[in-house]
Amino acid sequence: MIARGAPLAATIERLCREVERRAPGVVCSVVTVDGAGRLHPLAAPSLPPELRTAFDGLAIGPGVGACGTATALGVEVISADIASDPAWAPFRDLVLPFGIRACWSRPIMAGPGKPVGAFAFYYREPRGPSALERVLVDRSIALCAIALDRERRVEERDRRANTDGLTGLPNRSAFNAALAQVDCSHPGNWALFLIDLDGFKAINDTYGHPAGDALLVQVGQRLADQAQPDTVFRIGGDEFAVLVQDDSHLRGIDALAERMMETLRHPVSVPGHVLRPGGTMGMAIFSAGDGTPERVQQNADFALYHAKDVARGGYVRFWPGIGTRMTRRITAVRELDAALREDRLVAHYQPIVYLADGTVCGLEALCRIRLDQRMLAAQAFHDATSDPQTASALTREMLRQVARDARAWLDQGVQFRRVGINVSSADLHSAGFFNAVANAFEEQGVPLAMVILEVTEAVYMDDDAGVIRRSVAELRARGLKVALDDFGTGFASLTHLMTVPVDFIKIDKSFIDRLVSDRPSQIIVEGVIGIATKLGIQVIAEGIEHVEQAEMLAAMGCLAGQGYLYSRAVDTDAIAALVRRGPMLPQAAPALAQKA
Repeated sequence: MIARGAPLAATIERLCREVERRAPGVVCSVVTVDGAGRLHPLAAPSLPPELRTAFDGLAIGPGVGACGTATALGVEVISADIASDPAWAPFRDLVLPFGIRACWSRPIMAGPGKPVGAFAFYYREPRGPSALERVLVDRSIALCAIALDRERRVEERDRRANTDGLTGLPNRSAFNAALAQVDCSHPGNWALFLIDLDGFKAINDTYGHPAGDALLVQVGQRLADQAQPDTVFRIGGDEFAVLVQDDSHLRGIDALAERMMETLRHPVSVPGHVLRPGGTMGMAIFSAGDGTPERVQQNADFALYHAKDVARGGYVRFWPGIGTRMTRRITAVRELDAALREDRLVAHYQPIVYLADGTVCGLEALCRIRLDQRMLAAQAFHDATSDPQTASALTREMLRQVARDARAWLDQGVQFRRVGINVSSADLHSAGFFNAVANAFEEQGVPLAMVILEVTEAVYMDDDAGVIRRSVAELRARGLKVALDDFGTGFASLTHLMTVPVDFIKIDKSFIDRLVSDRPSQIIVEGVIGIATKLGIQVIAEGIEHVEQAEMLAAMGCLAGQGYLYSRAVDTDAIAALVRRGPMLPQAAPALAQKA
């Protein structure tokens, strides 16, 4: 049974029965000793269950019956008469009513001074062991030692297989096993948290993997402390899961989520640095319609993805509409991946013009997907760009195409001045991205001074470690320009102007749409133009569709703009022709040049 790997308890119970068959009249018992020095019955097929229960958890030591004394001292103990043996005084009234009169116990050793259990004979009359019984026990102890050693090795192997080597938390394998065993019979009786650390890759890249490892260890311990008695698992590089089953936690599920998010925000000291971690969480509670644990896990995944989009640094509880959104996103990612593989991604360009005279002063590169005879605009596959890998692949393909087109325009003498490319937070956190930007244009012989990276303020909000600011500063030192896109649609935009390195501000179309008729929009736009001008930052208005908008912007001091009033985004040949044609002044607005 040992060789076949049969369960330890079944193996030792079989051993006890075989010994009892060969030594009629004895009651055989085997106990183990845990790391805290407490006894636990392993097998005792003929001992009354009440005694097994009473002995379970007793601390070993002299005076704790025969087995407690034998394991504590590592010596053989013969209690020839329990009624008069002082070691049995605390248990005498417990065992004597069952007809137990004597006990002989020998320790099972795992090495010198390392008792791991005891093998015992109970007798129904006062006496000690016979010669035959000593032979049987010698052989039995040897077998028990082998079986216990094998069990220890199996447990250690399983522990290593189910424990994360860095944090000491249960790992993904343990998580999968725990999830498979949860009770799915009562809705609401368990929940799942999935947590991703924010900006962890940037921490690794900036401070090194030892700092990142130290951060993971401390974060894991914090989460585990908050979750007790529930279990925290490390299921990936910077991914953690919490299986919530405690009744009090389930009753206050949002409070628990808030506490866990808050503990992630506290500074962490690692050798040589103080880091400010953060995390985003998705939560799902088992409900009647879920059916399986895997469905709850998927729901928590959906909630996490949604939280990264709308509540980074916080948590989102799953609701059914998220599933529809994620399905749409997955479909978009799949379609964009296919377009990248099949070389159906195309760069189009919208001109940016001086409002005074319509002269082209730059271009914005916009992504399109060729589908049959149609071109899909970026809005059609916007959901796909929330996936970091897909967004990064799209941006790098756009870099390649824009650099190639810019080289062709230079060779043709097309005076495009500058070309802007939209980049995401995922791009800027991606290892090697800034080198990729520089290499793409330098390989084509296009000066970086002709390139603008268009970023939203959210990019800088994700930059707690300052990695993006430093990298952008290095590229700006080499001539590259930066535009803050969609200005006014996020949080504390004016505050960002004091801290982020930008050369252009692009006022969002939502303000331009209301500019003519909405006084608050006029005040805001005029204020932004005035502040930016004094800071030496150029302003570009987006989404100009009417002459009145262009006239008002020019009167406010805005120098440049783009929109359908001048041109939609067109392909590389068409934009070259537009630039060659000269000023793009709308025919209905000749007064602009005079005012400027």
